[in-house]
Formats: sequence, C-alpha cells, structure tokens
Amino acid sequence: MTMNNFALKAPLRVLYLSQNPALIGRQLDGEALSREQAGALRDDVSTDEITPVHILSHYDDTLGDFAHTGLRCEGENPIARRALRQAGFQVLVAGRRYGKGSSREHSPTAEKLAGVWLVIAESFERIYRQNADNIGLFTSTDFGLLDRIERGETITLVDLLQGREPLAASILSAGGLLLWGQRFLNGNETSLTNARLSHNTHSAAGAASHTGTAHTDAAALCGSEPLLANAAPQTLFEKILHRHRLAAPHTPAQPQAGDGLFVQADWRFIHEYYTGMAETLLRGALGEDFTLQRPKQILVFEDHTSYVEESPAHVRGGLIANMHAMSQAQRDFAARHGLRMHRTLTDAEVLQDDGSNVAGISHAMVAEHYALPGQVVVGTDSHTPHSGALGCVAFGVGTTDMANAFVTGAVRVRWPECVRVELQGRLHAGVTAKDLMLHLLATPWIREGHGVGKVFEFAGEGIAQLSTDERATLTNMCAELGGLTGIVAPDAETVRFLKERRGVDFLIEDWMHSNAKARYAHHIAVDLPSLQPMVARPGDPGLGLALSALKERVKIDIAYGGSCTAGKREDFDHYHAVLAWGLKQGLKVPEGVQVFLQYGTTAVRDYCRAQGYDQTFAAMGVRILQPSCGACANCGPGSSTDAAQVTVSAINRNFPGRSGPGQVWLASPPTVMASALAGELLSFEDLQRRTLAGEHR
Repeated sequence: MTMNNFALKAPLRVLYLSQNPALIGRQLDGEALSREQAGALRDDVSTDEITPVHILSHYDDTLGDFAHTGLRCEGENPIARRALRQAGFQVLVAGRRYGKGSSREHSPTAEKLAGVWLVIAESFERIYRQNADNIGLFTSTDFGLLDRIERGETITLVDLLQGREPLAASILSAGGLLLWGQRFLNGNETSLTNARLSHNTHSAAGAASHTGTAHTDAAALCGSEPLLANAAPQTLFEKILHRHRLAAPHTPAQPQAGDGLFVQADWRFIHEYYTGMAETLLRGALGEDFTLQRPKQILVFEDHTSYVEESPAHVRGGLIANMHAMSQAQRDFAARHGLRMHRTLTDAEVLQDDGSNVAGISHAMVAEHYALPGQVVVGTDSHTPHSGALGCVAFGVGTTDMANAFVTGAVRVRWPECVRVELQGRLHAGVTAKDLMLHLLATPWIREGHGVGKVFEFAGEGIAQLSTDERATLTNMCAELGGLTGIVAPDAETVRFLKERRGVDFLIEDWMHSNAKARYAHHIAVDLPSLQPMVARPGDPGLGLALSALKERVKIDIAYGGSCTAGKREDFDHYHAVLAWGLKQGLKVPEGVQVFLQYGTTAVRDYCRAQGYDQTFAAMGVRILQPSCGACANCGPGSSTDAAQVTVSAINRNFPGRSGPGQVWLASPPTVMASALAGELLSFEDLQRRTLAGEHR
C-alpha cells in the first residue's frame, strides 16, 4: 500500500509557533492568523519542548496528548496537555533548526497523533526530519505552501515531496520506513548486496571488542577489499561509509551529498525509552514472529531509569509505574531475543553487587567496551557520536530506524558533507574540550544552522594533545552542533586507550585517515591557546560566552557533574583536582548549594575509588550517584525543582525543561566544581586567585 493519492485538502488549520505566547493562545482559541500576523517565529524548537522527557514512557495514542507541552515562549508554556490535539491543527509552522536535540521519535509521533500532517520550518535537524519521514509525517521548508493553504488550495503528495531526495520521497510515499522496508528490503539482510563489506568478519571483531583480549586488525572490522585505485581522495568518514554501504532500491551507486542510502552497522544499541516502542512497531508491521538480524551485535542498555523514584518530574506526573513497565518491557524483549544487556544499579543494589556488573550510559559504554576504529555504530541516542573519538562512524537514529535495522540489518543515512575543524596549538591548563565545544557552538556559522547534518572531523596539531576522553567530549557534542557525527582519525593515543582500557592490541591500517586532498564543505580553524573557560547561558548550548566576559554575578543553587559528556575518567580527574585543592585551603561548599557527581560508567566509578577520590568527595559533602543518565535528561537527582533555581552543569544541553524547570548554565568540569565552592559562576583560576587573596576564606 502506498500514499500516492494522499493530499491535504482545505480547509486546513495552521498553527504558527510564534515567539509571542499570546499569539499562540489566540490560535488555540480558534483565531486564524496570517503569516504576517504571527510575527517572529520560534527558532530552535527542541524535542525536549515537543515531548518533555518525563512523558516518554508513553508510546501509544496517549502520547498525542502531550505534543508541545514543553514549548517555551518568552518564559511561558502556551500549549497545555491535549490543547494541540483538541484544536485540530493539521499544519505547524516554525523558524530555524526545528527539532534540535535528542533522537526521540516520540516528538514527531506525538505531533502526528495530535492530528498534524505537515510541519513547515526554515530548516530541520537531521534526526527529527528523518524520524518524521519514517512515520509518514511530512516536513517542508517551502513557505510558499502557506500562501496556497490560505487560498484554500489542495496540497498534493507531489507538493509535499518537492525537493526531497529519492529515498526520502520513496519512504514517505510508502507511508513510512517499516512499510517501505517490507516492500523493498523484505526483512532479509541477504537481499541487500554489499559492494565492499565482508559480512563474515564482523562477529570476530565483536568478540575481540567485548572480551578485550583478542588481537584485532582492520580486516576483521571492515573487510579486506581495498578502495578502487582511481577513487577520488576521501575523508576517513567517507572511506568507512563506502566500506559499509549497501545497495538497495532508490539509493545511488555513487552517492553524493544529500543522497539517501543504507549502511550495515557493526553495532546497534538501544535503551529503555525506545525498546518497547520499537517492539510495538515491529509487531504491528510483522506480527508476533520476527527475527532479528545479527543479534550478537545488538546491545541493550537500561540507563535512564535508575533514579526515577527521585526524579521530580516523574514523581509529580505519576509516571513511576509507567517507567517500571517500560523497563520491564525492554528486559522481556532482550531475554526473548537473547540480546546482551547492561543494566545500571541503584544505590541500594550496588551494596549487593559482587563487582561483576558492568554498566553505564549507553554511548559511553559502547566507546568503553565495543566500538573500534573503522566501524559503524548506530544507537537510539543523539550522543551516539561519542564513539567517533575512536575513529569510527557513530550516529544516532530514531525508533523506527532502529526497528528496521533490527530486522533488516540496514541503517538509513543521508550522505553528508564534511567539515574539517583544525585545532591549532595547545589548550591552557584549566581549559578543556568542553570549553572548546561551547566556543564552537557560539560561532555565527554554527548558530546560523550551517552545521546541521554535517560530519565534523577534528584534526590538526591540537588533537594529538587531547586524550581520548577529551576527544569523546568533542565528538559527543557534535549533536549540539547539529551534525550527523564527529570523528577523530585513530593514532597512537587511540592505540594506547584501547590497550589500557580494554586490553585490545589494535593495528591501525594505512587507509584509516583522510587523504591530503579530500574535499571538505567548510574549514574551521581554532587557535586553542586563545580559548578561555566558557559558559553557555540558559536556554541553548549555543548561547556561549567567555566566563571573563560575564558582567553579572550569577549565584547558583545546584552544581552537577556527570552525564555521557562529563562523566568520564578525565572529567573526574578535574572534579577531584578542584575539590582536593579546596579541601587543602579549608574551603567548604556554601550552605544552600547542592553538589552532585554522577559516574558515566562502572569503570569510571572503580577508577575513582582506586584513586581515593571518593574520600575527597565525601569530605566535601558531594552526593555521589551511580552510573546512569540522570539530571541531564531530567530523570534523577541534580534536576531543579523550582523555576527560580540556578544550576551550573557539565552536561551537554540546556534546552528549556531539560534538567528541571530552573535555569541551567553549561560549563566545563573544573568550572562546575569551582562554582560549587564559590557559590557562584567562577573559573577554577579565579577561585584560586580570590582564595589566595583572602576573598573566599
């Protein structure tokens, strides 16, 4: 069945997501506004606003009740529960970078369940738009459609597909990816002809990665067939994708920028917010009896619900039972299909643990235990690019993409352009990769949305000076840049990391680098010595400025260090260094300031204990949280509970509602801990200077 006769027929109700909440309210009350009357449109509408994280346990029709309930306009939430659905809008209109943020497919799903068929925006974030395609929700950047809608014209399928690349158009015409897959992929991985990949080598690579003891080389990763001798110079990303590319209908033999295609992933991973939804989709499309392709290369993580009983948003919403049911659905799915699962433990469970539990945040765990240079890794999290620090291609996908990948082995991706970020010189002491990313996010080129869908390759003399943990901060936060992924070519540091952390003797092959004359769509040069400690103002990671340029004094209530971005070993080295220095100086955390540190993985926790860091943390009154996602996703301690609270956080994004109702400033690990001791936003260098001058004694 296809949608070839589909059309949007007049009259159509259009909701302009204006920056003015009163204008949104008037439309919800029944008033029809013109484009001019709507005024300035909201830019940067995030998936956290479309579907706040605490309602993601819903993945049935109820989800439609919550569409856009987190939308913030001039400090107000103009769309209440069920309001969008009851108003009967078929079209939504917004500004730039619509759908930025997480990979949650719940967002376009909620919109479609609320009755929306078309979203028009100046530009869209990659994952959101692909998720919308996959469920049959139309998106367009053609504002000319609004004039036609106002005139009462019918909008045809041809109009809706105008300008879309062939694969996306074909998927939308079929009614979504799973329907398309049943027509063209037949649920059978062997029906996909791979031009370069040697399929029988992947299990060996996976075993070597998991055990951390076996010898691994490039042939065991990506097949031994070399690239064609007359091939044009390529980036490392392009080489890896070519080696994993699958031939499928409506995909080009020689992909160019913007073309849709399928690749085979070495690793696919999912966590509890998506697994129940994926299984529901698969049962709906295939019935009860379906087979997962290469199940040994599917990883399942329970990493978002460890502290759900202490999550104010979940408690307030009465969602605890839903969250437990969601987690149980994932456990049942993993057991039924024999999938490898990592489950984080609560504080109470840790006391009963014999030390054998290996767990943590999904994408941090994949980099720590599974991913290897030259591989392709996909996960249901926008921060999957974390593993790009090892020289692999890692990117986030939505639920339908993963469900399709489970049963076909094929992962959809749009061939991107590459951006080379040349790091020059060396960072000063106290300045970190997080500061570098906040600097990049604040640049006009990124703020204008030019990074959307791009691959960011970090190179230059400066990259050699950064540890793998710091490189992972860069690639992880490419999600905030709007990119498909980030990547660092493997080098001696990569080999050292794999040997030290995993016991893997990895051999870098000659092809594992970008060619000297490879083509890049854009070049960014960063003079590392010129960078200073940075912060990002509440509301968006792109609102960055040097801390020294901050004119006002910002008192804080909460300091939080953790998450995938800032829960690694080196991050905890920074936390400890600041607190240990403060302890020697007789400093204490000011009364009324809460401090939380949350490990990214059990390996980081064990490292900190072995180093004796836990003693310093305890002496300074820090609450230590077990490895998992927490305040970053508003699902645990460290989240604010009141709009008046101010948090300084080492997490990666601070969209409205992301970490509670309060104001969240982003900063680096040393700045977060220095601010905790000062009770206000302050760099470690300034804390030391003020303390030695007697200002903080």
